[in-house]
Amino acid sequence: MSLGADRSYKMKLRDVENAFKYRRIPYPKRSVELIALLAISCTFFLFMHTNKLNSRLKEMEVKLQPSEFSALGLTSNHVSGHDAGKHDDINTLHGTYQYLKSTGQLNHLSATRLNNTRNADIDVLFFNRAAKVGSEAMLELLQALENYHDDLTLDRTGLSKPTSRQLKKNDQRDMAEYVADLEEGSIYIEHINWIDFDEFDQPKPIYINMVRDPVERVISWFFYARGSYKNAIEYRKKPNLKIKKESWYKKNFNECVKSGDPECQYIPHTVKDAVPNFKRQTLFYCGHHDDCM
Repeated sequence: MSLGADRSYKMKLRDVENAFKYRRIPYPKRSVELIALLAISCTFFLFMHTNKLNSRLKEMEVKLQPSEFSALGLTSNHVSGHDAGKHDDINTLHGTYQYLKSTGQLNHLSATRLNNTRNADIDVLFFNRAAKVGSEAMLELLQALENYHDDLTLDRTGLSKPTSRQLKKNDQRDMAEYVADLEEGSIYIEHINWIDFDEFDQPKPIYINMVRDPVERVISWFFYARGSYKNAIEYRKKPNLKIKKESWYKKNFNECVKSGDPECQYIPHTVKDAVPNFKRQTLFYCGHHDDCM
């Protein structure tokens, strides 16, 4: 093969390669439409399935609380979507209003009544923090605010004190007097039950606290008590504290409840629990009387 022929052959071969390399293969338009149709169909069926599950969940809520919903004329048929024009849905604003009205709760709800700050006699914040409700995060927030505001002072006395489930009258009086003597803009924080300042003729501070789902709170405490963070703090305060057995750290919460383990039992009308772990968060809002225990 001559040099010219060889060059011509290579050029043709390159042209063929380029033709395949840069060829644009048109995608069938109907395929794109089919994919879009499938996507829309899947979205629609997923919505229908989710709506059905939501309706079944609401039906179960009605079965679990028949007396409350029947007071509003709400039935399982209505909640599942039928006869929507006959009754007010509990999930709507008007339905919620009717529910609160029928149970008498509206008579006690008002912005003025719920404004606890207006009842305070001194500008001192008393955070009698309930255990395992997010008080650590609130503490971090208050510490950050103290750094940015010269008129705020965080009193850290209560953070280092041992937790007492129930205080005697003299101890309650001492606490009330201590908080009442703080300067304006002070913030006092401690795991302590509510104290009636009026009982000890002391000016009332601004009370704040938080609540949490009671079951979630108990579960949270169960694992928190076994966490390295809490135990490290305890052993740093009390180096001679006896270390618990390995089985205690590996205890399963479900088995703890089912087996009747005293740690996981809630026994009404008991003044003292077998394990002091503040199962009742109502203690922080009721006080130190035996009836609160």
